[in-house]
Amino acid sequence: MKVRVVFLLLCCIWGSTWMFIKLGLRDLPPLSFAAARFLLATAILSCVVAARRARLPRGREWLLLAQTGVLAFGLNYGLLFWGEQHISSGLAALLQATIPVFGMLLAHPYLPGERLNARKLSGALLGVVGVGVIFSHQLGSEGSMALWGSAAVVAGAVFVSWANVLVKAKAAKLDASVLSAGQMACGFLALASAALVLEGSPLNLRWTPLAVVCLLYLTLVGSVAAFLLFYWLVRHVDVTKTMLIALVTPLAAVLLGVVALHEELSWRTLAGGAVIMSGVALVVLRRAPKASPVAAESLAPEATAAPPR
Repeated sequence: MKVRVVFLLLCCIWGSTWMFIKLGLRDLPPLSFAAARFLLATAILSCVVAARRARLPRGREWLLLAQTGVLAFGLNYGLLFWGEQHISSGLAALLQATIPVFGMLLAHPYLPGERLNARKLSGALLGVVGVGVIFSHQLGSEGSMALWGSAAVVAGAVFVSWANVLVKAKAAKLDASVLSAGQMACGFLALASAALVLEGSPLNLRWTPLAVVCLLYLTLVGSVAAFLLFYWLVRHVDVTKTMLIALVTPLAAVLLGVVALHEELSWRTLAGGAVIMSGVALVVLRRAPKASPVAAESLAPEATAAPPR
């Protein structure tokens, strides 16, 4: 019963963060918004690391944290927040659902145990076709900015997939809280630097009550609480079951966008989304060994299909 509650809670959290990103973007510019989120999240997770007395990175592990942090939190979230200014929250969730597809393709040269096969290639092909269907709609009726916004979100999915593969290949010994805190810190530095140049001082931004609520929700619930719940879950259920989150959260995000934000969905978006989710299902739904405490901190790229949003 407890596992089911945590699973459903995670689906609700990660399904709702897209809506709070969209709402926060009404008042805050994308790079500053993302940077503020990860500044707070880094501070909180650093306290978790200290409380657990977890082993800190050594030697080249610091370089790995910097590289994957910039990819997963700097580039990915910068592109995601910028892109969601121009497309619906539900569409952004569907496009970022391609993370396990790109992760599977990028894993081939890095991870001997994650080689491509016919099933994975079929899933990748479906994912690409689904993105193409959505792009054709954006190009035909939504305008160039919607197309660029969609492309930015997909590019972010590629970057975070690459980071996931590097973590799987090289960071098996790092504690999960240390890994996340370090990556968020490096991502924050990249986002804050770009925000200062492109968006100006954060003191001059519109810190409305809505913006503050969205920031706190994304930080406390979408990053910190979801992180703790996810790693509790992977220690208590099969990895395959945690992968189902990647299929449920985009659907929850689309539903929330339609109901709460009155977002419209065209038939091409629905069709493209269905094809993408079919491809993701082919990639992530496979037999997997039961997750151990060690495996929980070093999941395969497909298992990181639903990172904290």
